[in-house]
Amino acid sequence: MARRSDYDDSQAAKRLRVSAAAFRWARHADVIPAPDLPPNRWSRTAVEAMDPEAVRAALPRAPISGSVAADRIADALGTPNQAGEKANVTSFVVRRFIDRGLLTELSANPDGSMLNPDQVDVVCRRKDLAALVAADTPLGPNQAAERLSVRRVEFDHMLRLGWIKPADTIEVRFGTSRAGAVDVALFRAAEVAALADAHPEVDWTLLRSMGKGRRSPLAALGK
Repeated sequence: MARRSDYDDSQAAKRLRVSAAAFRWARHADVIPAPDLPPNRWSRTAVEAMDPEAVRAALPRAPISGSVAADRIADALGTPNQAGEKANVTSFVVRRFIDRGLLTELSANPDGSMLNPDQVDVVCRRKDLAALVAADTPLGPNQAAERLSVRRVEFDHMLRLGWIKPADTIEVRFGTSRAGAVDVALFRAAEVAALADAHPEVDWTLLRSMGKGRRSPLAALGK
């Protein structure tokens, strides 16, 4: 059997007999060197030189899921998520924190995050945590339109014009069958709030006074 000559992170972790999450955190913490082969791969020599114990020691506590991280952030704000009620902090916020570089994604699964609990604890102690969460609060299209005090049709035109893009999408089911599921776009509250200042050429007073059935002033833009 031919010997493997290069490794991705999961393969390297398997060879070292450490968890993939521990390996990814060790990479983030510079405990192991950067990949020496493109694209983002390590040579056999590089992997054999790695210290498995150092990799394990870099992540002494088991990683936690994005939903657990969201619960901890909510607790830190004094607004704990309650079972059966709408969450005050969601995994959407956690994913935006990952996008910001405040948290490090340790999972290769696109449907679920794994995070270093020590790093989550550091985030929870930030003095600007409440402002960060408020900025990253998810808004659906209807909520975004309401936040801007415009009709949904106006917000749909803003999407068409590329003024704002979804930060994420979620699947919403109607009933128990996936046949009735639809994808709903989610937007960062801060990006929604910034639209008026970003487009001073728009008469926002007029836009916000549009009655039902009237043609949107944005309809002719971009055509």
